[in-house]
This record gives sequence, structure tokens and C-alpha cells, in this order.
Amino acid sequence: MAISEPTTIGMRIDAVIASLGSLPHTNPEILYASLIGASLIFSFLVLNSGGSSMTALLPEGGDADSLNKPKKISKGKPVSSSDEPQPKWHILRLTNYVATFGFLLSVLKFASNASTYLDDSTSLLQFLVIWSICMCYFFGFFGISFVELDDLESEPRNHQHQDLRKPMSTNESAEPPVKVVKMHPPASSAPVCVDPTSFKKLSQGIPSNLKELSNGEIASLVLEDKVKDHQLEKLLDPHRAVEVRRLKVDAQLDSLGRGGALTELPYKHDLDYKRVLGANCEIVVGYIPIPVGMAGPITLNGESVYIPMATTEGCLVASTNRGCKAISQGSGAVSCILRDGITRAPCVRLPSAKEASEVFLWIEAPENFNKLKEAFESTTSFGKLVEARPTVAGKNVYIRLRCFAGDAMGMNMISKGSLAVIECLRQVFPNISLVALSGNMCTDKKAAAINWIEGRGKSVVIEATIPKGVVRSTLKTSVPAIVEANVNKNLIGSAMAGVVGGFNAHASNNVTAVFLATGQDPAQNVESANCITLMEETPEGDLWISCTMPSIEVGTVGGGTGLPAQAACLKAIGVKGGGENPGDNAKQLAHVVAAATMAGELSLMAALASNSLVAAHMAHNRKPASR
Repeated sequence: MAISEPTTIGMRIDAVIASLGSLPHTNPEILYASLIGASLIFSFLVLNSGGSSMTALLPEGGDADSLNKPKKISKGKPVSSSDEPQPKWHILRLTNYVATFGFLLSVLKFASNASTYLDDSTSLLQFLVIWSICMCYFFGFFGISFVELDDLESEPRNHQHQDLRKPMSTNESAEPPVKVVKMHPPASSAPVCVDPTSFKKLSQGIPSNLKELSNGEIASLVLEDKVKDHQLEKLLDPHRAVEVRRLKVDAQLDSLGRGGALTELPYKHDLDYKRVLGANCEIVVGYIPIPVGMAGPITLNGESVYIPMATTEGCLVASTNRGCKAISQGSGAVSCILRDGITRAPCVRLPSAKEASEVFLWIEAPENFNKLKEAFESTTSFGKLVEARPTVAGKNVYIRLRCFAGDAMGMNMISKGSLAVIECLRQVFPNISLVALSGNMCTDKKAAAINWIEGRGKSVVIEATIPKGVVRSTLKTSVPAIVEANVNKNLIGSAMAGVVGGFNAHASNNVTAVFLATGQDPAQNVESANCITLMEETPEGDLWISCTMPSIEVGTVGGGTGLPAQAACLKAIGVKGGGENPGDNAKQLAHVVAAATMAGELSLMAALASNSLVAAHMAHNRKPASR
């Protein structure tokens, strides 16, 4: 009796597989081993490359004082993605196209004459082998190419960085120089303030002889995430923890081209009183040391930035650091300057309201503004008068002058120029008299609607988008919950209180901390902390946040910025002294202040939305007083 031929696809495939052993020179075990070996060789060729680490930038010595000794610091240039072999991710994209095209072509060819191929065991075997190879590739490698390259290079535990090359303005050179921007991954430390138990959870694999290691070796372990940064005080004594952390932070800053920035930031009792004399304080009897913490990194306008914060409020730096992490895990912060100009409003008085109105109309005439501008700019090299806006109150005229001040905050500059403007007016109106150089319409160091509406200093708007998964994992809340809390607290609650510029959770906290660390005038926190915080849920379910701050008053030259500690913090940000173009550094500092504010707003609102604020502060901000 003749044996019938297989009639179904499954039966035909079984028959083909059963015939593999009878094929000449074919061994299924050898064929399978060959496929596995080919896969291993392919993955090795594609993925084999070295990685970069910031541990190589650590001082060879074990003391934080070695930051003062450049000769002991590795002088190798920061490692970039072009300096060493990198994974050949582009090969995966190319092979994806080849594999997909080949697979679809084979399916179409099979479908075009399926009955014939099903009756031919050899042809069917060829199709099965091709499809099997394609399936192995799809399961093993296909999805990798859809992962963003910077995500692959920014894995937190590898401490690798992405190089973004941006052309800078040049003179008449043939090839413009490029600026190498180092991207740091988000901080891996736990949000300790909203999770009080995290201080009790020590990292796994901490060496038993940790205290016997040098400070440099321990800093390397922190950079490699084998020891958590926030656990150093628990594992070591607090003084040594500061020394280790300085080495770690300096290595991170060194990879951004700011190595040694902390050299002039004291961590022992020290102050050069000669730098204070005639510049910062009189009748000096000492100084108040304020702890300085370093939040970040935060991705700000495509660059990694660390934010120094001087504060005595527990949880503030840790909370801001959590906000920085969430922002960097998302879109990063994008910040824009809307307006730039410091203001001064002299009050002048005329014999009558009619004459005061004549002064008003004269100033409003465009052709007369050029005369005032010329008088103002005759007193300064950098200052530029950009606006003169008069306001009349009876016999009084308040002239609000707005001036571009370069990298200075600009109060001295605009005050001197304002006197020249009054003298120019006196030539036209002999009866004018100066009542006060500042008539309070500036408005300096006082809450005022005019600053909120018209702006003063740098007017900044900053935004970021936080994925809903990051809101859950890092911020410990949900997008709808934090949006609802923001509306009812920062918008409705502030409106019911009748605030001016206070539509935020605690903007002044972060503004003041950065101001103190970088040598700004802390009294100008009043207007610099004007902020409205807005949050929305995107159509994708993610969180969009923005902070609009119309009156940030900062400078990187003059005032307290010349003191060594404050200058060190400015250097850590990358804005010490004057910029390449006048005003560049001051604008960047304003961006950083806004970024710190948004990070603080994000973290605090998350804590309020999850009702964890009180527990965090009771756990971390209620240390018993020492006896």
C-alpha cells in the first residue's frame, strides 16, 4: 500500500525537518552551532568598544587639598566620543533594512507560488532557513537601533557622555572652532527627602575596608555608583565626606572643562579679609559660613550644568537635585531670554503739573530719546540705554530708564548714567530739580507690579517635559495629581491671597540659594523670585512644566562675584567674569537661576501632591541641637 504524501503545511514541515539528517554533509548540531557562533561574532564586532570614565580625572592623591595642586591632576583632555572606539550602532540600522527587505521579499516570493514550493522539499527548506535566520536577527538585534544613541551613551552607571559639537562665532578664520559639549547622565542618587528610609539603605558591594581607602579611591567608587553620594556622611565622618565629595564633583566639572573650580571654595575656616575691605562689608568682625551644596547635573539648553546652592534649609538641595534628575530624564530644560535691561527711575519735580507734562511729552518724542541716550552712554563703556519711560504724578515726573549692562548686574552703571540724563534734561528745562535718584518706580528690592509686568534685569521663560513614567518613578506621584495641585495652590491659592508675582511654590528658595553661592545681592531676591509656575498634562499623558520669571537680576562681574568662594561657584557653572561677548555670562547665570527654580518647583509640588513633604522635613530637617 502506497504511503500518501503530506497534505498540510505542518505535515510538510515535519517531513522536511525529518529529512535533514539524510541530507549529505548536513549535521543539525553543527548547523545550529554555526548559527550561534555567527551571532556571537556579529554582536562582538558591532558592540565591542571601550568606554570613558571620569575616574581618570581624579587627583592621584587622597586629600581634597590636592585640588589646589594641578600637577597631581591628570592632564589628559576630556574623553569624547571621537577619541576612542565606540559601538557601531549605525551597522544595526543598515542591517535592519537588509534583513527586513530580504524577509519581505522571501515572503512575497513564497506567496506568489505557494503550492509549488510546498510540494518541493528543497525549496521549502530554503525558505525555512531564511525565515529562521531573519527571526533570530529580529529577536536579537532589531529593537536596538530604535534606542536613541544618546540614551545608549548616557547610561548612568557607565558615566559616559555624549559629545555635541556646536560651531561658535569666529573672526576671519578659514575653519570655525567647535565647542565640545559634554552631556552627563542624570544623577543616580535616591530622592532622599521624600523617602526617609533611603538613608538607611546602603549600597550593595561596599568594600568592608572603605575607611582604609584613600579619598581618591572612594571618590572613584562614588563616580562608578558603587557608593551613593548621599551616604558618604554615614559611611565616613562628615568632614572626610566633604573632602571625598569635592574630589568627585571636581572630576565631573573637569570633564566639562572646569577642573579646579572648587579650589577657591573653602571648606575649612578661611576668609581673605583684604578682599572684603572697601568692597563688601564694613566694621568686619568675622563671617558666617553657609553650607554649599551642588545640585545636578541638569540638562539646560543642550548642556550639562551643575548648580551650587548656599543654604541652611535641609532638603532644599536634595529636593532640587531630584527635580534636576527628573528634568534630565525627560526633555531637558529649554530656557529663553525675553528681555535684558536693568532699570532706574529718578524722581524729578517741576514748579507745576503743566511743566511736568511738558517734560513727559519731550521725553516721549523719539528724536529726543537719542539725546538722552548719548548723555547716558557717555558715562560707561558697556552700558546702553534702551528705553526711557516717563510717568507723571502731579508736579513729579518718574523717568524709568532701562539699560543693557553687559555682564554686570548694573545698578552702579545705570545710577551714574541716570545723573547724566538729568543734566541733559536740565539744559532744556532749567526749573527741573532732582528729588531722588531712585524714585521707587525702578523698582529695586521691593515687591512691585511694574517689575512683574514690564520686567527688570533678565526676563526668562523656561520649560521642560517630564515623561509620565519618570513622574511615577522619580517624583513618586502622577501627572494628574501634580497638575491639580499646581492649579489649586500656585494659581487659585495665590490669586486668593492677592500676590504680586508669587504664583509659585517656593521660587525664592532656589533664587536665594543660588544668589548666595554666586555673590549676587540677596536682597534682590524680592523681585528676582517673581515667578509663575504652570503645569499641563500633554496629549501623551506626560507632564509639561514652565516657569516664567520676568525680573531676574544677576551679574558675573562686580559686587560679591569677586570674592574667592563666590567666584569658585561661578566658575563651577562656567560663567566666572565677563563673557566672550558682553552679557553672555550674565544671561547664562539667569538661565541657571531659572533652571534651579523650575527643578525646585517640580520636586516640591510632587512632594505636596503625594503628601510626603512633612515626613521628609521631619526626617531630615529636625536634627537635635548639639550640646
